[in-house]
Amino acid sequence: MHDSVLITPAHAHAALVDLEREVNRIQRSIRLAIQLQLGKLAGQSLRTLGENQDLVKRVHDLLDSHGLRVKCPECGHPAILRVSARPGANAGVFVLDHTIDGKRTFHGGRQVIPEILITAKPARRKIIHAPKPRTGNPADLS
Repeated sequence: MHDSVLITPAHAHAALVDLEREVNRIQRSIRLAIQLQLGKLAGQSLRTLGENQDLVKRVHDLLDSHGLRVKCPECGHPAILRVSARPGANAGVFVLDHTIDGKRTFHGGRQVIPEILITAKPARRKIIHAPKPRTGNPADLS
């Protein structure tokens, strides 16, 4: 059996501050590495719609795993980079899919990957459910 060692609240706080500082440094390094590599893709495209869709899915999965999104170059909102089919664009067009003022919005539409800047993923909106109306039915009272 081990004897427990007590620490002071000040020591615990200092340890957590140091840990937060280290985690923030590592996260910043990750963001910069991602930004640097994705920045090299700007102005380019793959040959087919499917290849471009696979690419942006991988980009999204990578960013999402780190709590990040693409920053829309038009409006600055966090967005998901997607590729959509469009007549005359065999490899599709790159669009930024995001919500502005509660409305789904798409910016972009060029045939090459836009400049990719990254930003934090926004917090999820909370959906408030209205309570069920009571009908007087005993099953509704539970």
